Amino acid sequence: MAKFPGAATFVPDTLDLADLATSARECRGCDLWEPAEHVVFGAGSAGARMMLVGEQPGDQEDRRAAPFVGPAGILLNRALAQADIDREVTYVTNAVKHFKFTRGSGPRRIHQKPLRSEVTACHPWLQAELRAVDPEVVVLLGATAAQALMGPSFRIGASRGEVLALGDAKAVATVHPSAVLRTDDADRDAAFDGLVADLRIAAGLLR
Repeated sequence: MAKFPGAATFVPDTLDLADLATSARECRGCDLWEPAEHVVFGAGSAGARMMLVGEQPGDQEDRRAAPFVGPAGILLNRALAQADIDREVTYVTNAVKHFKFTRGSGPRRIHQKPLRSEVTACHPWLQAELRAVDPEVVVLLGATAAQALMGPSFRIGASRGEVLALGDAKAVATVHPSAVLRTDDADRDAAFDGLVADLRIAAGLLR
């Protein structure tokens, strides 16, 4: 068997998000499923007009089996509120559904960026979510999410905040909330304001 056989054979032919989420628990499309505690599928309204796509779940997301519930999720909620976007009417997910990590000297699990092959292996789940939700606007949070949907040559720095075409939807690429958290204290407020400004552009695209 190939190292990354891909998720396609595990994705059911359905637009029902609950059925997709249930099936995702059995996915063995790449080897990230085994060390992770849970698959972390997307969450939100099936009729959401806006979808937000991040890289992968983090430590807290893996433990709680829910997307964007850790520190980056708390910051994202604050940014959405400032951009006048109600997270309750959005759908949030990740390009990769399992937490990739290494272990340090203690119990802490340290985030590792997923390989392109792992993003590609998991891509059928993201495609299924896009079909099921059919959002008007997709917000691409960070380079991994942006390249998963816009192609590997896409660069956030060159196209951040621009209105992009993504099938029948519009897309806006911005930084991942975790990048704001990693910013030096002196520059963090400006980084947060930049994220809010990009989210406001996305909000303005909703018909």
